[in-house]
Amino acid sequence: MIDYTQALERLLAQIDKLPTEACALGDAAGRVLAEAIGSPLALPSFDHAAMDGYALSASTPLVAGSEHLVHGSQAAGDVARHAEAGKGESGACEIMTGAALPEGLDAVVAVERTECLATRADGTPARIRLRDALHAGDNVRYAGSDVAQGAQALSAGGRIESAQIMLLAAIGVASVPVVARPRVAIICTGKELQADLARPLSAERIHNSNGPYLVAALSAAGARVLSCETVDDTAVTYAEALQRAISAGVDLVISTGAVSMGRYDFVPDTLRRFDAQILFHKVAIRPGKPLLAARLANGPLVIALPGTPMAVAAGLRFMVVPVLREMTGQGGEPAMQALLDTPQQPKAGLRHFLRANLQQHMDGQMHVTVPEQQQPFRIRPFADADVWVVLPENAGDCPAGTHVQVVGVEPGGYLRFNGPH
Repeated sequence: MIDYTQALERLLAQIDKLPTEACALGDAAGRVLAEAIGSPLALPSFDHAAMDGYALSASTPLVAGSEHLVHGSQAAGDVARHAEAGKGESGACEIMTGAALPEGLDAVVAVERTECLATRADGTPARIRLRDALHAGDNVRYAGSDVAQGAQALSAGGRIESAQIMLLAAIGVASVPVVARPRVAIICTGKELQADLARPLSAERIHNSNGPYLVAALSAAGARVLSCETVDDTAVTYAEALQRAISAGVDLVISTGAVSMGRYDFVPDTLRRFDAQILFHKVAIRPGKPLLAARLANGPLVIALPGTPMAVAAGLRFMVVPVLREMTGQGGEPAMQALLDTPQQPKAGLRHFLRANLQQHMDGQMHVTVPEQQQPFRIRPFADADVWVVLPENAGDCPAGTHVQVVGVEPGGYLRFNGPH
């Protein structure tokens, strides 16, 4: 048995970054940027008004109470007017939010900070008075003030979410270089498992919850799940499923069950018959100690998880997700901490992964509460949890108020919590 850090190091040492491919922006949500993106244009691409009002020349500050003739109007999308439209020291141009600043004008006064003194026959303003002083640059959004042309807009290794899509669309990027999605096969073992949720449950059978969980969690983590099979408790059916995964060209095989020391725990011997290099078998973690990892000769990495639901969940979050991140060039996740509200006495020598709930208190501190129901067969506390609390092998007794590491339950990095209260 090896400790968690050693196990993860052995796993990550087996991984090469996946190749790059082009992806249309509309399909890029959840993908990982393979290369930094430089902006092909300035954002904004021209100087424009930040609000509805009047554009004026304020290179020499204009005083409150000054009066100005209004020459024309400029709406968003209009070609920028020329300087002569606002000629004269007192010239102004009616302007709308987002409209290009007319040539020679360098400030905008909000319409509500003016008084209309006269209108034309068509109802448009002809003369205004300023309620406040106005200076050059007031209420102007300058070209390149968000992103300069040629500047790096996004760095490599970042996950593309809706905010990044907004930025990429704004700078006119229609296609992005992304890392290929890791291809994964799932094999769930156990003759007691019933895969079809629509069928009535047979006697002595249980619904296969691990398979649907892994499909959802792996997809959220950016993987492409090619197959999810449920097989019985025989080495033959497991080997056949494993061969199908190899033939499909997957990067990673994840299996559940049949990995401990019982008579039906055939996974280790089956992998050896495939000439697999066993990287480790048994890790000093709770839950999930019997976990095994292997590299198939000229084939995919295999991570074999125990079949108990929380051993699967912990193995996915703390072994599989780091592997997927390494494959896609994302690197490690940032560490987060919270104050422990429920004392813990973890067993020495094991790294504990505890389901927990996160709250923000009125003082702004993040606090975490660990419920008593931590048995690995219990799924409901996991569905109610916000985070995993990670207690290292040498944590010792952890009284209330101890700073502990917390990791979101969602493999895609989403962190939910309650508060403040």
